[in-house]
Amino acid sequence: MTRIAGLMVAALFLCLPISSVAAEMPAAANALFEAKSVSERSTALSALEAAAPGEPGSAYAAGAGEFFTALEILAGGLHRHGFESPQSFMLPLMRLPVPDNPDPEPLTYEQFRAILVAFRDRLEKSAATLGSVPGDADIGMVVDLTHAGIDLNEDGNIAPDESIAAIMASLSRGSVDTSDAAPQLTFRFDRADGYWLQGYAEFLMAQADFWLAHDFRTMFDGSFHMLFPRAKLPLQDTLVPPDGGMSGSIFASEWRFADFISLVHLVNWPVVEPERRQAARRHLLEMIRLSREDWKAIRAETDNDREWLPGPQQKGLNQLTGLAVGEEQVTAWLATLDMAEDLLEGRVLLPHFRIAGKGINMKRFFDEPKPFDLVLSITGPAIAPYLETGKILTSEDFDQIQREFGGAGFLTFALWFN
Repeated sequence: MTRIAGLMVAALFLCLPISSVAAEMPAAANALFEAKSVSERSTALSALEAAAPGEPGSAYAAGAGEFFTALEILAGGLHRHGFESPQSFMLPLMRLPVPDNPDPEPLTYEQFRAILVAFRDRLEKSAATLGSVPGDADIGMVVDLTHAGIDLNEDGNIAPDESIAAIMASLSRGSVDTSDAAPQLTFRFDRADGYWLQGYAEFLMAQADFWLAHDFRTMFDGSFHMLFPRAKLPLQDTLVPPDGGMSGSIFASEWRFADFISLVHLVNWPVVEPERRQAARRHLLEMIRLSREDWKAIRAETDNDREWLPGPQQKGLNQLTGLAVGEEQVTAWLATLDMAEDLLEGRVLLPHFRIAGKGINMKRFFDEPKPFDLVLSITGPAIAPYLETGKILTSEDFDQIQREFGGAGFLTFALWFN
């Protein structure tokens, strides 16, 4: 697995960083993350949720388990309708390596929205549970990512090829040995990592709420047979080849490429739930706050034990990414958070390549929602209502931060840092 691929997986799949627990953690937490079936895990999760109000360790494990089940809700819903996973940054919510379903159920626009709503609401529960863990709680959970997993195909089992490690390998087009003799991919997750996971829950909620804020039925009807080629979507009989779309990735054939172009063209979404678009901005701001809390906690750590996200004082390489973190990267990341917050609060404006002297007020983009047209946003007309004069972010501002991340690059660290 390459460094970049591993980091992409950590960000875009958002793999859950817990599968077994240190001795001081509740016994139900170990059962939760070692479970081989959904029923076993559900029993353990219920016990942890019941204990969570008075026990920080239970709350930490329960919040992580709820994050797991949010991903499972999404994966199960996609599998049910014969989803074929695209390897595309255009659809970050849709990168789960869902296995083939030989007998998918038909899918409607309303059903797809319901899947997103269930996914988003479960993430909200996870974020709330993780947020209930006191900041000074002494947390220590040891995890082997080849053990924890989610049920991707709704058969009620959590098989070795559904482990977090196996899913990461699939997304990076590598392979992971899931046999008993396989080397462990083990981390010890502490209180700082709870902020990290909670922040990613907020990030995913922002994406889901942005979609749900709009009516994307036209895009669904006109292009989603690319993703669900056997789910009886409106244009399946007309545009999907006779093999039912079994030819592989999103760009594996001309018909998929054509439908991807259609999808981009059809991102012209009327606003139907403006409060969700406003909520998306709040989720992103909360993600920024949690990232600051994360790094505050990391910098205060005095141990150096299988760190998921090590601080400058914790020497050694992260075993998944192969990267070490220096003070210059942390300082630059905190500056990046300030920059992002300034953009989301409208204190700094986002530049547009064809417009001089004005920039986009991103606070107003979220809080005063108008129909979202991707193509016209890129070309200019759709963002005209949000243009203002003021301080505009420059490429020099961003380049200065990027330089601090060295050869690995800003994006590599950003996907890891959250």
